[in-house]
Amino acid sequence: MEERIVYVSRLTRLPLLGADGSEIGRINDAVIDLGSKPPRVNGFVVGMQRRRVFVGIGRIGEIGSDGARLRRGSVNTRNFELRDGERLIAGELMGKRFKGDRVADIGLRPASDGQGWEVATLALAGGRRVPGLRRAPNVLDWSEAGELFAPERPVDRQAAELGNLHPAEMAHAIRKLPLSRRRVLARELEDDRFADLLEELDEEDQVRLVEGLDSERLARVLDEMDADDAADLLGEFTPGRQAELLQAMDPEEAEPVRRLLSYLPDTAGGLMTPEPVILAPDSTVAEALARIRDSDLPVPLAAGVFICRPPLETPTGRYIGNVGFQRLLREAPSKPLARCIDEDVEPVEVTSSDREVAAQLAAYDVVSLAVVDEAGRLVGAITIDDVLDRVLPDNWRLALSERE
Repeated sequence: MEERIVYVSRLTRLPLLGADGSEIGRINDAVIDLGSKPPRVNGFVVGMQRRRVFVGIGRIGEIGSDGARLRRGSVNTRNFELRDGERLIAGELMGKRFKGDRVADIGLRPASDGQGWEVATLALAGGRRVPGLRRAPNVLDWSEAGELFAPERPVDRQAAELGNLHPAEMAHAIRKLPLSRRRVLARELEDDRFADLLEELDEEDQVRLVEGLDSERLARVLDEMDADDAADLLGEFTPGRQAELLQAMDPEEAEPVRRLLSYLPDTAGGLMTPEPVILAPDSTVAEALARIRDSDLPVPLAAGVFICRPPLETPTGRYIGNVGFQRLLREAPSKPLARCIDEDVEPVEVTSSDREVAAQLAAYDVVSLAVVDEAGRLVGAITIDDVLDRVLPDNWRLALSERE
């Protein structure tokens, strides 16, 4: 008989039903016991009228496609609190890094003794997600990743709490700590969350935080950063250290960073993002809207698409023009982008100064501009946040943090 596996990503979408079939709340997470092997499910965190309450696994009867059902009675509506030796699957384990991959999901099965449920498998997704490209996850038995279920140290809990914050809140919280404590906590973060944190700090604080990191770990963090932010950080190091880190990075991630480092830092080339949304002239409005709808795309880059002749990776073929998202919303889905070009917005040269770029953004009243080389090829896009970072005082983030 085939083993029954229930994946947490599906479980957390289900309702908790009473014995009579009425909906009591929605399952938010599963709580596991780190002291058992395999880790056993202690119960579920359930959202009920803006509360998060705990429902022990012994109270749960069937778990099916329509939801989890209570055996009998009601639930205790006291707010949920995680106990020592427990861990949240969705809130703490899913998304963690393991051997270079990310934990995409965790499968549960009925426990071997017939009492409750236990962890069975992990689904790992490899590398950074490429919009529009789906890869089948690699599924492992839980025992092949046993260290993910090891009991926590106190610093792990603090790092987990830090990592659950918005990047700006992470930066605000870590600035309040002594430098030695900042380093300890930051280094316990997952690579992508460490990258998020660094992107919210100025270069001086970034360098202090990564001092002493080995090249392999720092290269992984740089891989997770936007190319322009990674180039800014690498620009603080000596040429020898830059070369060492670029060599340690993933080649596909290092290539655009290496190109950015070839430009002067106060020019459009030094400020731009080398991976905007680029489409061909015969692509449709519907295709463009699908691309900018991607939730992983930074807001300024989702403000429009850039139209070029192939190749469609920077440096592209000849740059044709751009189409803003408001124009896309007004056009028929089947209309080719070549017929939607904004004729009024000119690109900036890769050698333009930061002040010239700021003036052009203001003159055109846009949030992004194409950056082209002397051959008229698109080499990147410069967004308003890139320019603000350059023209605002060096300590603007610190000043804003202190005001809060």
